[in-house]
Amino acid sequence: MFPNENTSHKQLRNVVADQIRAAILEGRFKPGEWLRQERVAQELGVSQMPVREALKELAAEGLIEHVPYRGVRVIEFNDQDVADLYDHRAFLEGRAAGVAAANITAEEITELKQLQQEMEQNLAPEKLSVYRDLNRRFHQIIFTASHREYLIRTLTQMWAIFPTMLIGNFAVTAANPLPERDNPDISEHHALIEALERHDSLGAEQALKAHIMATGQQLVASLKRNK
Repeated sequence: MFPNENTSHKQLRNVVADQIRAAILEGRFKPGEWLRQERVAQELGVSQMPVREALKELAAEGLIEHVPYRGVRVIEFNDQDVADLYDHRAFLEGRAAGVAAANITAEEITELKQLQQEMEQNLAPEKLSVYRDLNRRFHQIIFTASHREYLIRTLTQMWAIFPTMLIGNFAVTAANPLPERDNPDISEHHALIEALERHDSLGAEQALKAHIMATGQQLVASLKRNK
């Protein structure tokens, strides 16, 4: 549903931001594409003011960037950005997993095992979107179990755009699984679940950090090979 001018000013800005954000994450607005206020406003059927405010919000989230004297464009990552983002994510999620190990419930462990089983049943390339959604939920359960508000808030925001947007930035990963990651993903997830089930904080932190770092390193290597 497109927003309309009868919506309150604040609601309209939020709806417009949601529409643009979805277009970026779904790849309708491509990495590096310029977002002209007039064109976006026409597409959404609104005035330029809520579009301008929405773009400011999305710039603060890191989805777009303002280029002086030129305008606004969708963020475009390079392989160095990928390495930095995975380092950042590994530290934060590793920390969250370590804390979660002390708090996680039997019900949450059961849910993780069920999600892992579903992921293993959806490894085929044509089921990639299903696999990625299951993987997102798997990681969210773990960092939410930390009950640390800062970590939860930060990682929730990070997962809102990452790795969805990051994956979509590169042709090699946009519609294909990362080469040679299926079996390591499975074994690394099992090791993580086992550490959480033992309430082994250090083991869970190290397992999740190593898992994310390994994925990041293989993604960077794949991107360099395909330059």
